[in-house]
Amino acid sequence: MPRFALPPVLGFDLFRKADAETLLRLYRELFLRVAASEGELFIFAEGGFRPKVVLDDLEEALRRWPDVAGRPPLFGVPVGIKDVFRTSGYAIRCGSLLPSALFAGDEAPLVTRLREAGAIVMGITATTEFTHAEPAATRNPCNRRHTPGGSSSGSAAGVRAGYFALALGTQTMGSVVRPAAFCGVRGVKPSQGLLPGQGIINFSPSLDQPGFFCATTQDAATTLSLFCDTQARGRKASTLFVVPEGAYMSEVEPGMRRAFDQYCDRLARLPGVRVMSMPVFDDWQGVYTRHQQLAAAELAQMHNAWFADFGPLYRPKTREFIELGQTLGEGVIEAGRASCADLRKKLDDLLAGMKADAFLAPAAPGEAPKGFASTGNPVMNVPWTHAGLPVLCLPMDTVRGGLPLGVQAAGRFGCDAELMALAPLLETAAAPMSSNPLP
Repeated sequence: MPRFALPPVLGFDLFRKADAETLLRLYRELFLRVAASEGELFIFAEGGFRPKVVLDDLEEALRRWPDVAGRPPLFGVPVGIKDVFRTSGYAIRCGSLLPSALFAGDEAPLVTRLREAGAIVMGITATTEFTHAEPAATRNPCNRRHTPGGSSSGSAAGVRAGYFALALGTQTMGSVVRPAAFCGVRGVKPSQGLLPGQGIINFSPSLDQPGFFCATTQDAATTLSLFCDTQARGRKASTLFVVPEGAYMSEVEPGMRRAFDQYCDRLARLPGVRVMSMPVFDDWQGVYTRHQQLAAAELAQMHNAWFADFGPLYRPKTREFIELGQTLGEGVIEAGRASCADLRKKLDDLLAGMKADAFLAPAAPGEAPKGFASTGNPVMNVPWTHAGLPVLCLPMDTVRGGLPLGVQAAGRFGCDAELMALAPLLETAAAPMSSNPLP
């Protein structure tokens, strides 16, 4: 029997339209791809890839939905699940050395929702320790000498490597958008609260926001449609993007700034599109500090009992952040939550008052750093996470070594469908496809 030639990255239609025999063959080819690459990419968490469980779930899906015409929107689509979502049939460790029994419980409703839509759990993906700064072993498939970003390292890298077509992540600072940018895939961080957050081992309950990765914007829109109406809307006669100049944009490295400016120039040349630069964050350092302090204080609260019992098992960067959080009181948490609400209102009001469609900024200060001591700087993602706004990350260009650069667009709170509708326009301004890492 001849082997299938799987495409380098996976789209939903490859699976949704396949008959039973073809679907089983596709998954066996996926298993061979994993076997050939996993020893160098380290995309799955330890014990997170179990082919027999995957095949059992696939065969159950085929029995449940035998008729192609009656299949749900994600039928047969392989999905990676970050190692912080409780998932039936798997033990999770949150990238840590702590006993997995501490994290056991009912399956996360978001995972269940994907299963009910026909998705097949391909496995549990690697994360930084407790989604903080201690890196996983995962390598960037675009250049294996570079980090894939974090904390959703395995999820972003797994989509780029063609292990699965969809993957779940979480973002407390920049843990969806940054790895999406570094790996050259589409990353979606919806408005805070749009995706169910139960069944996730939290870093900071006030800041944590589930999100996901796909290889194409069409597949991202299909996934988002499970949670909100994303019916196609007619394009507006004019579209306005706001670039938040000032101290925030000074965080960007010179090479990234040149690439971003060129991207904005291409975008502004499209019919009916304007790109306006203006000061947005009059207290940028204050926003960043309050975000960091809120995250540290809530992390310390979340880990109070575990840290007392298993402190020596925590790695240095996580331990240091928890110890910082222990020095901060309830007043810091209250001030941080108030800051989130204030910034959300300010940013929403600014877009509404200008009749603007979204903020636009580089998704990271630069390309993925070389080496694996760090997953990169999340600074460019902090304001949108702090405000809980929906964010869409798309490939913008590539640089030396095949490393992608990403652009992020942040829309008004709750206007996720409107933001997603901008994706085709934003992709039109990306660098020529000959240099872009994904179709």
